[in-house]
Amino acid sequence: MNGRIHSIETCGTVDGPGLRYVIFTQGCLLRCKFCHNPDTWKMGDGKEMSVEELVKDIKDYLPFFQATNGGVTVSGGEPLIQADFLVELFTELKKLGIHTTIDSSAGCFSRSPRFIETLNKLLEVTDLILLDLKHIDPVEHKELTGMSNEHIIDMARYLDQKNIPVWIRHVLVPGGSDNDEYLQRLSDFIATLNNVEKIEVLPYHKLGVYKWENLGLAYPLEGVEPPTAERVKHAEDILNRSYLMVTKQ
Repeated sequence: MNGRIHSIETCGTVDGPGLRYVIFTQGCLLRCKFCHNPDTWKMGDGKEMSVEELVKDIKDYLPFFQATNGGVTVSGGEPLIQADFLVELFTELKKLGIHTTIDSSAGCFSRSPRFIETLNKLLEVTDLILLDLKHIDPVEHKELTGMSNEHIIDMARYLDQKNIPVWIRHVLVPGGSDNDEYLQRLSDFIATLNNVEKIEVLPYHKLGVYKWENLGLAYPLEGVEPPTAERVKHAEDILNRSYLMVTKQ
């Protein structure tokens, strides 16, 4: 089976535990105003690669995985758009004893029988989900990403029911997701989940602005500066507050 691949990072250090071979898939349903990879949005773009090609290349990095408790992370774009491909890829990786991670915004999650059947197969060969929760409020989420978040929150609950280990990720955007009331609501929601191993606050940055310009797109957050270190720490404290209270009980 072939997948649509945007790019590959062979020694990633921020997308899961240890050193990671990170595969960025092509295609995404969200249109986040702060997206640093808008060139991954379009379906059908990217390079077509087979599971066999990827596994052959990944094998060269086995010593690095073993030395650092690392593995393979599939990011995007939105990896779950190509869930069938991931099932085949991860099945082969598990034969090699490789730790598997998906970095997902859950933008294509659905309770349809077909999607759930494929997702369940995928979760059987997935060790960790990095779940990006952009905003807790559905109206504000739509303003920030172009899509409401009801089905995204539903996937978080589904992963909890399936007891799949999750790291929650939240991009802190000044004037967007950086609001104490919303951060506390997100914290309260996270505290209802029993499968969360870690919470990461990712500061908004402008490193991908040039990609918007290259694509001829107007950058919607023009003039917005990255949050201060103090503001990031403040958000981390809020998001972890309810979660830590629950884990200590």
